[in-house]
Amino acid sequence: MEKKANTIEQFKAIKELCRGVYEKKMLDYGTSWRIMRPSSLTDQIFIKAKRIRTLEENGEDFAAVNEGIEPEFIGIINYCAMALIQLEMGPGEALAPQRALQLYDRQIDAAISLMLDKNHDYDEAWRDMRVSSFTDIILQKLLRTKEIESNHGKTIVSEGIDANYMDMINYAIFALIKLRFK
Repeated sequence: MEKKANTIEQFKAIKELCRGVYEKKMLDYGTSWRIMRPSSLTDQIFIKAKRIRTLEENGEDFAAVNEGIEPEFIGIINYCAMALIQLEMGPGEALAPQRALQLYDRQIDAAISLMLDKNHDYDEAWRDMRVSSFTDIILQKLLRTKEIESNHGKTIVSEGIDANYMDMINYAIFALIKLRFK
């Protein structure tokens, strides 16, 4: 039971970290992302994941931009939350900051709740995985999402776009937990 309590605390800490970045960026840019279609947000997430993979393969010293892997995983989480909001609401007008935070919390909390249920069933297997595997799985989920988007959101037997975004949130949270709580 102690391991699960620790996991919940770590999830909460990562959520607060990501939420703080989301809130600060909203102060800088407002909710300008509301203009974007989910597919454009998918591409933003793809850019973040590709950069992480490049840094993993070449080392963080390779980077021309002085930002490491952690900010990119935070970006993945936040862009996935935005994409889930856009799937639900569609592109549209700017949101009041308080409303944008409520919607963010609802999406992140739903993803975390899903992962806690899965985590129970898988007995925290993610703790024995490498951060680079999370990156690869996120890239795979992005390719799946792009395929589903190309098929106008239709699947035959697979989960939809929203499930892929939620999984990406959780794999990015796992990566941040492993990076921050070594």
